[in-house]
Amino acid sequence: MRRGTRYGALLGPLLAGGATPDLVTRAARGLGLPERGRYAVVVLGTPVPDAAVAEGPDADGARWWWGGGEGSPGEAEGRGGAEGRGGAEGRGGAREVAVVLLGPAGPARAAARLRELGAGPGGVSPAVGSLAELGAARRLAGTALLTCEPGSREIVRLDERLPAALLVSRPELSTRLLAEVFGPLLTLVPAERSLLVETLEAWLECGGSVGRAAARLGCHRNTVFNRLRRLERLTARSLSRPRELVDLVLALDVLRLSSAPP
Repeated sequence: MRRGTRYGALLGPLLAGGATPDLVTRAARGLGLPERGRYAVVVLGTPVPDAAVAEGPDADGARWWWGGGEGSPGEAEGRGGAEGRGGAEGRGGAREVAVVLLGPAGPARAAARLRELGAGPGGVSPAVGSLAELGAARRLAGTALLTCEPGSREIVRLDERLPAALLVSRPELSTRLLAEVFGPLLTLVPAERSLLVETLEAWLECGGSVGRAAARLGCHRNTVFNRLRRLERLTARSLSRPRELVDLVLALDVLRLSSAPP
């Protein structure tokens, strides 16, 4: 992994997007990178760990170039929604950006490497096929970062968070969705609200099994059933209707990305 002012100066125009072919060729020569290859971009919300900038390829053969910090690029349109309520650490402040010439394992291994180093929160773009596509990849990595829970140290790949990425990309719609679906729920006292949200999360994580959710929560299965029925009444949405369940899951994602506790 490499870092320095020279790397930042060469990578900056590529990461900004819209670089001319001549600029791409000049940057490729200066960095010793192929113009075409499998690349990903990483955006971290906190300073990069010292261990991440060691020279040479990593265990997967991936080569990393850190372009230094950058100001908030505003990946999501507007300000508000999940981002405006706090969002992932590093939103609105300096960010660390890296270009990765991927090894055989691709972006998944790059994300795992950052987790091993204790980096985060961070977003990793999908693979792109050339240096000319790094601008688009940086925007996607920045959007992935916005899907990290507030205060977390998550390293996430965009492809793992596509529904949440859609939400953070349109914060005004996310705010509307939360109000429309969870409006009555949000009027409850915090303890009641947290109990219902925690139960819904456990039920979803247990594949819709009331019994398994009860075991995870340490309560009787009837208690879980009654809480879920209450949530259905409050939201006017049924967990047994797929389209209405989608509403609830997306609203839960917006709530998760809020800086306020449920």
